[in-house]
Amino acid sequence: MIDINLIRTNSELVKENIRKKFQDHKLPLVDEVLVLDEQIKKLKKEGDELRSSRNSLSSEIGSFMKQGLKDKAEELKEVVKKNNERIIEIESEEEELSSQLKKLMMSIPNIISDDVPLGKDDSENVQVETYLEAKEPDFEIPYHTDILEKLGGLDLESARRTSGQGFYYLVGDVARLHSAILTYARDFMIDKGFTYCIPPFMIRSDVVSGVMSFEEMEGMMYKIEGEDLYLIGTSEHSMIGRYMNTIINENELPLTLTSYSPCFRKEKGAHGIEERGIYRIHQFEKQEMIVICKPEDSEEWYNKLWSYTVELFVSMQIPVRTLACCSGDLADLKYKSLDVEAWSPRQKKYFEVGSCSNLTDAQARRLGIRYKTEKGNVFAHTLNNTVVAPPRMLIAFVENHLNEDGSINIPEVLQKYMGGLTKITPKK
Repeated sequence: MIDINLIRTNSELVKENIRKKFQDHKLPLVDEVLVLDEQIKKLKKEGDELRSSRNSLSSEIGSFMKQGLKDKAEELKEVVKKNNERIIEIESEEEELSSQLKKLMMSIPNIISDDVPLGKDDSENVQVETYLEAKEPDFEIPYHTDILEKLGGLDLESARRTSGQGFYYLVGDVARLHSAILTYARDFMIDKGFTYCIPPFMIRSDVVSGVMSFEEMEGMMYKIEGEDLYLIGTSEHSMIGRYMNTIINENELPLTLTSYSPCFRKEKGAHGIEERGIYRIHQFEKQEMIVICKPEDSEEWYNKLWSYTVELFVSMQIPVRTLACCSGDLADLKYKSLDVEAWSPRQKKYFEVGSCSNLTDAQARRLGIRYKTEKGNVFAHTLNNTVVAPPRMLIAFVENHLNEDGSINIPEVLQKYMGGLTKITPKK
């Protein structure tokens, strides 16, 4: 949520930002905000004047009563009564208009960075840099489900019977590899100075509306029937929510946190063959990184965060590239975002395995996350980034480490988490 003072002082900048995001249908919201804001100001002024008058009249009533002028006192009491009734009406109207204003404000996108490329959707994202050579082996690479099933590590059929489409069983050494990658990612981030956390896996609606846009919430979140609880789509949701309505001491910043959680997503819509299997699923696990910092430090942290993901994948010998997300591909709360994509030798292209975002103070404003300075309380900046999200990244892993005989090589950095295993071989 942006600062309403920006709309008051430079509404055209806000409108131009909406145009850059190709959301012209939201342009009228800016003027609606200004109208509501003016109405609320008038109500506040009227209410303040009535309260001031009430205080003054109360003094006069006391004076008249002392003088024995009961009739005049009663007349003023009637005026005070009417004023009180009007104050109650004003407070009710003000509450209703403020609720409408907040809803509109939460629908207006955050101001995007000047270096965000302009484009309508993810097809217009811009490659920034590649890391490690993207190689194509001289043998045919099977579909990832075939590779994993031959290793005895994947059971989709049973999952369809127990849970439906979009679920899976990981088994044996493949399940161990999945856990090894998460454990390695955890230790990798701890070595970077991040504090490890395991958060709640369900959050209330006020946290949901604070961490994401309405469109995202509808498309992603699972609601717990009969309760004000949602399953998290990423641990960022509950990690940022932890600081809702808090004032952090300035000397405690930055807060650098890495969190593990299962994640649950609706993943609506039809997808192509390469997005079946374990690519687009309803349940997965993820290691995340979250930073809460001062505004002047957020750009530096943004560059650190995505570089950590690149470093992690390179250490596992998986070629990746970074991709600057264009304006039309940014969620409303994001100031800028950079995707990390892994190389798929089978598809001969890269696919997303992580995303780094700087939300400036947009998320903090929704949730009331501030820090204390000598000049007063200031809204913090929040950032988040995927460390690793298996099992999707297993697709890139098995394709890039596949041998012609169907076995999978285990990179050195993971071997200690695999009990010294250097290779996973197909089951007979």
